[in-house]
Amino acid sequence: MVKASNISKRRESALKEGSADYLAKRDELVRIAAQQFKQSGYRATTLAEIGHKAGLDRATVYYYFGSKEELFREILRTGVDQNIRECVKISQNDKLDSLEKLQAIIQQLMKAYDEHYPHMYVYIQEEMDRIASEKSVWAQELAGQTRKFEKIVMGLISETIAAGKMRDDIPVSIAANAIFGMLNWTHRWYQPGGAHGADEVSRSFARIFLDGMRPR
Repeated sequence: MVKASNISKRRESALKEGSADYLAKRDELVRIAAQQFKQSGYRATTLAEIGHKAGLDRATVYYYFGSKEELFREILRTGVDQNIRECVKISQNDKLDSLEKLQAIIQQLMKAYDEHYPHMYVYIQEEMDRIASEKSVWAQELAGQTRKFEKIVMGLISETIAAGKMRDDIPVSIAANAIFGMLNWTHRWYQPGGAHGADEVSRSFARIFLDGMRPR
């Protein structure tokens, strides 16, 4: 317990100091952990495995992160927070109408999946339900961010329908879930640098969705 406490104090001190080398190693561990979580699953991946790929023993990993859970939180935090900020900014852009905002948000989400690959996919792949059911502060904050995103999309669909630019015989929740389903399922096949880039994927999805929702 004393040793663990000492490591914790050293970790807190190093984080406050924020040296370039320390932060770079944390970033490396986050990148490696994200790859391992996606490849093997969160539960099957161990800190020792992550440390080995980073050239560290398990004990040294604790100098950078207190637990596998803490690593997972850091993986998600950057990608999810940045994506929500961008989506809020799009939704508040007075130069775009609701249809243009919806298209921009579809593009933004796919862009986020690409830029933060595979971090956000780890969340989608196997941890969304677990996090949503947790009562911890961080889990509730993350679930709140997800609900905020869903609310933005549903609100824009409602506005677009009201403006007569989308058919009104499809429930808003089903239309929104069609978007979420298309984008979230890309975790099963999308890879940066593959045959179809993020821009092409998002444009194609937008056409599929908007053509299907075109007023009859």
